[in-house]
Amino acid sequence: MSEAYLLIGGNMGDRMANLEKAIRSIEASCGKLIKSSAVYETAAWGNNDQPDFLNQVLLIKTSLTPQHLMKSILEIEMNLGRVRLEKNGARSIDIDILYFDDLIVDEPGLNIPHPRIASRRFVLEPLSEIASTFPDPLSKKTVNSLLLECTDPLRVKKYR
Repeated sequence: MSEAYLLIGGNMGDRMANLEKAIRSIEASCGKLIKSSAVYETAAWGNNDQPDFLNQVLLIKTSLTPQHLMKSILEIEMNLGRVRLEKNGARSIDIDILYFDDLIVDEPGLNIPHPRIASRRFVLEPLSEIASTFPDPLSKKTVNSLLLECTDPLRVKKYR
């Protein structure tokens, strides 16, 4: 069994219900939920003319390969109404693979670790909550170190 850290988020519709549906779908088709961060409300990154996002990091145990996990995630997004109209646009749900064990994968449509972890506070805050000492396979820095070095100025706060 492998361990994968996933980021789930969205800013359209009932944001909290969409996260809950995503978690149920991930457990049904991807693997067992081991840990989850608090839910965080974050300003939109890259295109700030849209509603704030709710984001959460999950740790799952999975028997899937990284490629099969990605395929399952894309199916979940589609089933939950994800429509890809513009880069960094508003969406009902977004699911990203942040880490998969300590693997480094660089393939068309699949990059692990996620290539923008270190530059996004909305990823690092919840990730640090459940995996502060996890070593990034590329930089060899812990998640907590990446958070301390992050220069992203966007606001990230615990939701409720």
